[in-house]
Amino acid sequence: MMNRRQLLGASAGGAALVSTAAWAKTSNMGLPEAALMDGPSTQAPKAPDTGVPYNPVVTLNGWTLPFRMNNGVKEFHLVAEPVERELAEGMTAYLWGYNGQSIGPTIEAIEGDRVRIYVTNKLPEHTSVHWHGLILPSGMDGVGGLSHPGIPPGKTFVYEFDLVKSGTFMYHPHADEMVQMAMGMMGFFIVHPKDPSFMPVDRDFLIMLNAFDIDPGSYVPKVMTMTDFNLWTWNSRIFPDIDPLVVSKNDRVRVRVGNLTMTNHPIHMHGYDFEVTCTDGGWVRPEARWPEVSIDIPVGAMRAYEFDAVHLGDWAIHCHKSHHTMNAMGHDVPTFIGADKSALTHKIRLVQPEYMPMGTNGMAEMAEMAMPIPDNTVPMMAGWGPHGPLEMGGMFSVVKVREGISAGDYSDPGWYENPPGTEAWEWTGALPEHAKAESPDTQLNPANSIVSDRG
Repeated sequence: MMNRRQLLGASAGGAALVSTAAWAKTSNMGLPEAALMDGPSTQAPKAPDTGVPYNPVVTLNGWTLPFRMNNGVKEFHLVAEPVERELAEGMTAYLWGYNGQSIGPTIEAIEGDRVRIYVTNKLPEHTSVHWHGLILPSGMDGVGGLSHPGIPPGKTFVYEFDLVKSGTFMYHPHADEMVQMAMGMMGFFIVHPKDPSFMPVDRDFLIMLNAFDIDPGSYVPKVMTMTDFNLWTWNSRIFPDIDPLVVSKNDRVRVRVGNLTMTNHPIHMHGYDFEVTCTDGGWVRPEARWPEVSIDIPVGAMRAYEFDAVHLGDWAIHCHKSHHTMNAMGHDVPTFIGADKSALTHKIRLVQPEYMPMGTNGMAEMAEMAMPIPDNTVPMMAGWGPHGPLEMGGMFSVVKVREGISAGDYSDPGWYENPPGTEAWEWTGALPEHAKAESPDTQLNPANSIVSDRG
């Protein structure tokens, strides 16, 4: 269960006296409480109780940062600090993040709001926060050494600006960026439209694509890795421990996907086609939207898509790069398909009787066997469904569309039971003769009269 310590209410009389400059130093007496999260499950959204109404977003395996009102300004408190994040059951990573977690909490506000964000640095080196995609004064942009000095360890700086446009944005350091982002420092910044009738949806999900290189048995990411990551994550979680996207039939659903890894990710959702309605540059006009079943998310970008949940079922959603739906992958493992390992197995079992040869017929058996693995790591393929092992990992989850899910209910409804006649079944009868390509143009080797089967 998650444990979020809510912000204390504050009246205008308790307001902090701060400069609007990003490098303004503050006293801890005037700071909003730094809300924390120490659990990995999805926090149900909390609808606003004041101001313009909006439908709050749902950060998978994450949460939204509370705020306090101070003379008409929304005040938030981010704490950059070392954190321990459970990537999956049985595996914890020692990361850097915000307010007890990686990814950091989602910031939600409304177009036209003025926000004041206190950033306290509890890291061993200086940091900054760049507000990715937001339009704001140059001195608030968060590029250390360019926009303002880096925030030293133990100090608190203030960022203050007006939210001049709605959309989906991100935040991350722009100081020692390679190290700090590789350690998990990133989060979402959602600005809702000031007009509640503009682009309304019933369910609004957030997925941040990030990645780590952590050797089995170790805890700290290798920050110098450029491309060969072995853990591909959503919101710093890996399947089978990424929560499902729970939806009620006929809901209008938005999925916002941001990418702060070092490669692109083609996100594919089964069972539906959808419309791309937003990028981190802004909303896509109706006449410019396009239909997809997969949307490629470039590095440093965000794409949002929407669909009407009319098809009941359990529908996979995942990155379509196959190795991104695997866990703890070893890049030096040879391919054994077709190899005869019987003699080798006999010799190894003389010294290691429990040795199991694997890989000669493919890798599916790895998902079925509970093999011993090193401490603090996870199997390469994992997860069980109603019909057996799912053989997935990494960037994978399930969109669960059901009848009668109450608004605000995101609890897992369990596995979908396919109605009779709608599930593939084994055929035991006679098979029709399969068609063959008779044309010489389709023959692989006409001289030997070998033709290609269409099956």
